Amino acid sequence: MSNKSQKNQSVKNAKAESAKMTTTDVMKMRHTLSHVLAAAVKELYSEVKLGIGPAIDTGFYYDIDFGDAKVAEADLPKIEKKMRGILQRKFEMVRSEKTRNDALSWAIEGKQSLKKELIDELPESETISFYAMVDKSGKTIFEDLCKGPHVEGSEQVGAFKLVRLAGAYWRGDEKRQMLTRIYGVAFNEQSELDEYLKRQEEAKARDHRKLGKELDLYTFSDLVGAGLPMFTPRGTVLRDVLAEYSLSLRKKAGFQRVWTPHITKVDLYKTSGHYAKFGDELFMVHSQVNGEEFALKPMNCPHHTQIFASRPRTYRDMPIRYMEPTTDYRDEKTGELGGLSRVRSLTQDDSHVFCRNSQIKQEIQNLVKIVRELYETVGMSKLRARLSYRSDEDKYLGDPKLWEMAQGEIRQAAIDNGLDFFEMEGEAAFYGPKIDFMAEDAIGREHQVATIQLDFVQPERFGLEFVNEKGEKERPVMIHHATLGSIERFMSVFIEHTAGWFPFWAAPEQVRILTINDQVADYVSKITEVLDSLELHEPIYQAGCRYTVDDSDDSLGKKIKRATEMKIPCVLIVGPKDVEAGEVSVRMRDGEEKVKLSKLAGFLKGLK
Repeated sequence: MSNKSQKNQSVKNAKAESAKMTTTDVMKMRHTLSHVLAAAVKELYSEVKLGIGPAIDTGFYYDIDFGDAKVAEADLPKIEKKMRGILQRKFEMVRSEKTRNDALSWAIEGKQSLKKELIDELPESETISFYAMVDKSGKTIFEDLCKGPHVEGSEQVGAFKLVRLAGAYWRGDEKRQMLTRIYGVAFNEQSELDEYLKRQEEAKARDHRKLGKELDLYTFSDLVGAGLPMFTPRGTVLRDVLAEYSLSLRKKAGFQRVWTPHITKVDLYKTSGHYAKFGDELFMVHSQVNGEEFALKPMNCPHHTQIFASRPRTYRDMPIRYMEPTTDYRDEKTGELGGLSRVRSLTQDDSHVFCRNSQIKQEIQNLVKIVRELYETVGMSKLRARLSYRSDEDKYLGDPKLWEMAQGEIRQAAIDNGLDFFEMEGEAAFYGPKIDFMAEDAIGREHQVATIQLDFVQPERFGLEFVNEKGEKERPVMIHHATLGSIERFMSVFIEHTAGWFPFWAAPEQVRILTINDQVADYVSKITEVLDSLELHEPIYQAGCRYTVDDSDDSLGKKIKRATEMKIPCVLIVGPKDVEAGEVSVRMRDGEEKVKLSKLAGFLKGLK
């Protein structure tokens, strides 16, 4: 083999080896970059106090108290340049251990009060480890309190970029000082970073907060309160269509609608176990009449147990299936709210099945079928399932043996239904394991959407029972299910997935008629008669079509521009020549064509 061939092979081998980097290797690289970020900031702003700097899914961040120094996103290129300069010094990451006194001296001498707080909280017996960035001359560039792990040195750091600043309370406590969090993204190869940044630019264009305003879907008001969205007529159409479609799928599977009030006595959640687990998330309501303590409803399952318990049940009644699209309320921290993704008033398309052990398999199969059909319809058919199990933490209710059985049922259901699944400990609900469905959107991001949860705990806590064939009392199993999950959160995903170009059946405004002049008014009336009498059946029955008429004096160009900005899926342009020909000009995203008025209904019915 020639020297050139050997060199090419070596390059190929190196690339192949690089491609083999494990998730752990990538996280080590990102963690190391957080230290490089902190070192760069220290060199540029010597008086800063450092908080923590972990690796995260796509990169890293560091929380920093800049004191009186002013830092803005415009400073990120300067900090990034300093980071690259530090990497050029070719350092190694060197681990060391310090005694508690030495560690405290290090923090005090460096005027690092946040680090001192962390050290003060460590157990006396714990080994206190540090990592230093040491250059080839043996000089320490930067040293930080850290458990690791890290890459061996600067040459193993991949491609990175600083992307944004954010505020973050120290230790996540809103009563503590606000720090500046600097975020960076990092990948093994520059091509991976470029692809990620490209996707982020696309994500900005699709941001549901931006599109929600542009498309007039929802709004917030300071007078109403943070995290409490209000939906405009257009947004209400969208949410109602999505909810009704979800309900229609479950109605076919034998679910019946129920209704429960928006406040309840706290005793209900104490019995269910929710109060002990989530009491700090409740909005409390006190009766001015007798002082009774109520809560705004944060979830619906305890209420549905009371409907089940309202009269005697037998094995002949089983399974019993309830569904309820209803708004719940949770006292989320203001800093964690974001558009529709996380709100204080969330509408869940909730369902609960009460069944026998022998019916679990069939009921889960029914629910999986519903999930697949809905996400196929909305164009997010690539689904993965996370099987969420309990961990050894003391946060779960119920008999461990029942948990073991329930987790076995969930896993077997995933296998039987051919789900692409992975397993995660510690992600279960406090009352049982679950299947969380993860859907991929149009730009490759994964979102948790539908869920199926198996629950042996709440039927026990509420004493639910039915009479079996032998005349004996038997405990039902409860299966929790949401197809969309929170409708608000799903809308945020759906808006971004479609970039606001909703499918014809879901669009708030399906058709807009644009007139070229006022001589076509009578012909427009004939078109609207067709639209009013239209019967659409896919994926949900709808009588009539949602349309508007733009017969303003503006130019056709301006009218088309407005319709495009509002992302109307079907625009009908009507001029004198169309009237003469007995047709309309149909303008879609993918082009324009002439359609005879007599065939317009069939054409619109064929739109997907």
